[in-house]
Amino acid sequence: MKKIILLIFVLLLSLNGFSQSIIGKWKTIDDETGKEKSLVEIYQSEGKIYAKVLQLLTKGEENKVCENCNGANKNKPIKGMIIINGLTKDGDEWNDGKILDPKTGKEYKCYLTLESPDKLKVRGYLGFALLGRTQYWYRVAE
Repeated sequence: MKKIILLIFVLLLSLNGFSQSIIGKWKTIDDETGKEKSLVEIYQSEGKIYAKVLQLLTKGEENKVCENCNGANKNKPIKGMIIINGLTKDGDEWNDGKILDPKTGKEYKCYLTLESPDKLKVRGYLGFALLGRTQYWYRVAE
């Protein structure tokens, strides 16, 4: 009986652990073309979630700059750019931050939801979450 209780306890801990971990490296997929776009690292700083581009995967665009960006990101390399800023955890979701689309240079509100340990739903939107688009990112094994 003690072994069964211990097994249930370990399973509950492991399920709780994976459901909360979005930290790590992710491969982004273009929601329009279905092609791999980039490798992104999601990290935590001072209790908030951020993401930066580690590598662009489209041949010939490895050193592309953000021509359409405004302010400090204008004409800066996309590689190394922080594209998700200041998300906070709210239940099973991370929200209340912004995501930058380097293709258009526009910033959107966003939220992230871990669909499975290796699949992340990334939703960018204007105003209401219904008015936006969704991408799925896939965890990169390290």
